[in-house]
Amino acid sequence: MKQYGLNELRKMFLDFFESKDHLKMNSFSLVPHNDKSLLLINSGMAPLKPYFTGQEIPPRKRVTTCQKCIRTGDIENVGKTARHGTFFEMLGNFSFGDYFKNEAIAWSWEFFTEVVGLDPDRLYPSVYEEDDEAFDIWNKEIGIAPERIFRFGKADNFWEHGAGPCGPCSEIYYDRGEKYGCGEPGCTVGCECDRYIEVWNNVFTQFESDGNGNYTELEQKNIDTGMGLERLATIVQDVPSIFDVDTIKALRDKVCEIAHITYQEDANKDISIRLITDHIRSVTFMISDGIIPSNEGRGYVLRRLLRRAARHGRLLGVEGRFLATLSKTVIETSKDGYPELEEKKDYIFKLLTIEEDNFNKTIDQGLNILSELEEELNKSDGKVLSGEDAFKLYDTYGFPLDLTKEILEEKGFSVDEAGFNEAMNVQRQTARNARSTTNYMGADVTVYQQIDPSITSEFVGYDYLEYSSKILVLTTETDIVEELIAGQEGTIIVDETPFYATSGGQVADTGIIKTTNAEFIVNDTIKLQGGKIGHVGVVTQGIFKLNENVTLVVDSERRIATGKNHSATHLLQKALKTVLGPHVEQAGSLVSSERLRFDFTHFSGLTKEEIEKVEEIVNREIMADLSVKTELMTIDEAKKTGAMALFGEKYGETVRVISMGEFSKELCGGTHVRNTGSITTFKILSETGIAAGVRRIEALTGTGVFEYYREIEKELNIAAKIAKTEPAELTKKIEALQEEVKALHSENEKLKNKLAKDALGDVMDQVVDVDGVKLLAAKVPDIDMNGLRNLGDQLKDKLGEGVIVLASTMEDKVSLLAMATDGPMAKGAHAGNLIKEIASFVGGGGGGRPNMAQAGGKNPAGIDTAIGKVSEILKGQLK
Repeated sequence: MKQYGLNELRKMFLDFFESKDHLKMNSFSLVPHNDKSLLLINSGMAPLKPYFTGQEIPPRKRVTTCQKCIRTGDIENVGKTARHGTFFEMLGNFSFGDYFKNEAIAWSWEFFTEVVGLDPDRLYPSVYEEDDEAFDIWNKEIGIAPERIFRFGKADNFWEHGAGPCGPCSEIYYDRGEKYGCGEPGCTVGCECDRYIEVWNNVFTQFESDGNGNYTELEQKNIDTGMGLERLATIVQDVPSIFDVDTIKALRDKVCEIAHITYQEDANKDISIRLITDHIRSVTFMISDGIIPSNEGRGYVLRRLLRRAARHGRLLGVEGRFLATLSKTVIETSKDGYPELEEKKDYIFKLLTIEEDNFNKTIDQGLNILSELEEELNKSDGKVLSGEDAFKLYDTYGFPLDLTKEILEEKGFSVDEAGFNEAMNVQRQTARNARSTTNYMGADVTVYQQIDPSITSEFVGYDYLEYSSKILVLTTETDIVEELIAGQEGTIIVDETPFYATSGGQVADTGIIKTTNAEFIVNDTIKLQGGKIGHVGVVTQGIFKLNENVTLVVDSERRIATGKNHSATHLLQKALKTVLGPHVEQAGSLVSSERLRFDFTHFSGLTKEEIEKVEEIVNREIMADLSVKTELMTIDEAKKTGAMALFGEKYGETVRVISMGEFSKELCGGTHVRNTGSITTFKILSETGIAAGVRRIEALTGTGVFEYYREIEKELNIAAKIAKTEPAELTKKIEALQEEVKALHSENEKLKNKLAKDALGDVMDQVVDVDGVKLLAAKVPDIDMNGLRNLGDQLKDKLGEGVIVLASTMEDKVSLLAMATDGPMAKGAHAGNLIKEIASFVGGGGGGRPNMAQAGGKNPAGIDTAIGKVSEILKGQLK
């Protein structure tokens, strides 16, 4: 048998099925399209689901693919064994209602024996135990002896995932020879050793399952086959594992070359070699499909794989960067099947380099800190790293929790994951405001101070929402750069922009900056010193370069909604002056697409009538459909027209005056509607005080008002439904229910008192003498802690000097109470210590003072044991 290379085998398979009238389709992206069930594509059929389910019509009824796949379920075993990997290629041929078992079985046999040249005597098919049809095809049509065909049960040879299409499988096994066997008598197909290896799986989708064990025949039967390319190459090349296959071995050898080591001389080093070899394949393909490192989702999978590879490089003694170098080998050995790798190689190398650099900046410090923490654990005989320390490694040194766990597990330690998660939550809730480095003006020193001060930007967004411009500056968070690539966060500055930068209370525009091959998501737009406007965001694909021409596109819906809210604040300010008086001045505002917030000077809360009057005036001017006019003039000219200026606001020589009919006139640099009618409607949500003499109004406009009332109506209907009445009758129903609750509460208190009194009579005859101290330890039914305390007080009055211990259960929760009077306490009785000891018997804990203590528990079955131990424990306390 000729030992074909991996790339040859891929081509041979696809060519073979093309000759059988299959449409050869390129591998789909590792990023699932319109499939939220998967984080990454993990099988050959996964991207074809819409064709199998009938949601989409396939381009042809016969299709063949070689699909790149990622599986991380066994990531902890990658490297530790020679069989586990995260990246693999899945060969497949598919039929959507065309051919079925006869053709699928015949072609798989033909490909193996006639195309690849595998020895037929070393091939063994298996079928589902009830699939006589498949058995007969193998036996009567292919000519396989019955004793060489294995019948397996549902667990092995029936493909099914809940309700939906399903069916039996027929797998083909290859006998690799005795050298790969376990040597046990009876070793044959189905043994867990590496001798008989399953290579090809034919899935015959012929049934519809209802998920409850009932199956019906499908009218359109499908074929879904899968064969791991790396596994096929392992067999054809007669090598021990996937890491010995030609293309992967070339990569493995490159790892050894970089690390100056030899494979299979040191078992621990072999783990690192295999892990790096596998992971660099995964990350190279993931990056080529547009996945970028992040702290969540598939971006986290990429970052995790990348950092694991980087760390194991360190374990092998590799100094400096090496991932991009290895990626070159991945691309060189895989570009025949995946030409996009060659096309995107510069981008792949750059992203790998940036991510590796970021990790290398912190890994040494992190490893040193972790080493110190390990020493402390050894000294204290501890085995668990605290969540706080694990979080410090994450937050300060970039160590993901998985990486810390992996390093520690290698040395027999574990991590307090709950504590880590708690520390993470605390950080998310705490604003980072403790920067100490400031510039001369007392502001944070940022990269923006390094920009050439002669560079300026012009805002053209009053007239345009899309505009072409040239990149003047590119920055990361810390440096001015020549380019930004996918995954990098940064700032783009252009000469002319339609994006509004946060100012005057109006929030920034968002949107995208794009070229033919690249996209930058603008999450914020900021004003910078010297008239520059910065677009802050992240590159989602491609590369942006200095002096490149780009197209800037503002999110128009957000801009329009923001303009409505901004124009409404002008109407609101004039309405407040009209209703409350001329002393009203704007003291701040926040205008977004969702709502508006307006702060103003006033010395008391608005009455309900005043709020209604303000709303009425604003809505009246909206309905009047006033024209909104913008004029440019000097500040002096503006003041002469009566335009309102904001106190403390700095204005340039030329200002914009926004007039809304004759009703409102203000100096404003924000964006607005063209006429007030487009605001539609206005609704005040709240009016509150935020400081002495300063009030705040929050309000909605347009669709925000409609959504607000829709939610209120929805809640009203839900409340009415729960109350079993109509919305119009809800108030009366609530009043009636309140009266009913009041009556039931009164009745409940009476019943609880009666229960306590009844219990009083039942338990007094259980008093015993313990070394001269009267002890009453009893179980009483269905009394909560308040009831126990009341009962305890009554029993204490009746008992006189002594110790009382009571236990009760309500809704599977245990309540324990202990009381001790002065006499017993003088002899050593201690209620707190007593309750603490017996609480363990009911699965709880508690404690308290010497004279009174209480506890709770979750195990009612332990009450009798707890009560039975009281006498013994008290005896031990007494002097």
